Amino acid sequence: MTLTIQEKLNKWGRSKTPFVFLIDFECQHPKCWSLLDPIEEFKFNFQGFSNFEKRELLPLTLNRNPISNKRPMSFKQYEKMFNYVMNEMEYGNSFLVNLTATTKIDCALSIEDIAYHSTSKYTCYLKNEFVSFSPESFIQIKDGIIFSYPMKGTIDANLPGAKNILLSDQKEIAEHATIVDLIRNDLSSVSEKVRVNKYRYYEEIKTQNGFIGQVSSEISGILPSDYANSIGDLIFKLLPAGSVSGAPKQKTKEIIFEAEKQARGYYTGIAGYFDGTNLDSCVLIRYLQADFVYKSGGGITAQSNAEMEYQEMINKIYAPSF
Repeated sequence: MTLTIQEKLNKWGRSKTPFVFLIDFECQHPKCWSLLDPIEEFKFNFQGFSNFEKRELLPLTLNRNPISNKRPMSFKQYEKMFNYVMNEMEYGNSFLVNLTATTKIDCALSIEDIAYHSTSKYTCYLKNEFVSFSPESFIQIKDGIIFSYPMKGTIDANLPGAKNILLSDQKEIAEHATIVDLIRNDLSSVSEKVRVNKYRYYEEIKTQNGFIGQVSSEISGILPSDYANSIGDLIFKLLPAGSVSGAPKQKTKEIIFEAEKQARGYYTGIAGYFDGTNLDSCVLIRYLQADFVYKSGGGITAQSNAEMEYQEMINKIYAPSF
């Protein structure tokens, strides 16, 4: 009998077999690999835990931006999606929707080159399909404690007073509060004594276009002692990631599909590893496909402005700092 991915992860968890996993947003094409065997098609670097082999890198400089041109959908096209989402919110069907769009770009490097040069927190490369250089953790498990770090709120950090602008923005405050409540509820379904350890802390990420400021929170809970026996069930129970879907999850997923009119695939899915005891994983954002289509987006609330959200979507199109 062929095991499902979920069952396979449970089996490996029970035997403490280290593994890597990759799960798409719709959970239709999940993949997993035992770390006891070589992995050719999927390269990863999860905060230093990596299977990227050493290779001679291209002579890039910090001043070079491999993305030379962005061709996003028109504002009129984006506004149509945005208005649909806002109407659904007016009906009370969602409180927060992560709306994403596609942008065709010109790039001087292949996605494989970008993967090997990236110094992002998390880098994932699926051969001939995509590269993701993500700054966002999904869940981490350390000594029986599960952590989540939802990221909501982004700004051009080069703006004067960027940190204060972002932290005092009422739309961003409301959006972040909603996602923290959602993640607390998610973690409560798999752990006990869930609490918010740090709320709305500010960080900056260096890109080829300067710095981007972002806001995250840290939430944790205590797992049962035998959590590894059903680690596949645990992972799938928390999907999709709240920060890239919305609240409430199920209805918001339906709204997303109607607005975007296409499956996201691995974009906004997750990837990670289990070393036999601990786990680390990321949300697959900052995502470039092999056909040079870049996918980006942001959270929409009742306080959102279409022009600002459209610009935020474009601002998130960048190459990682090499």
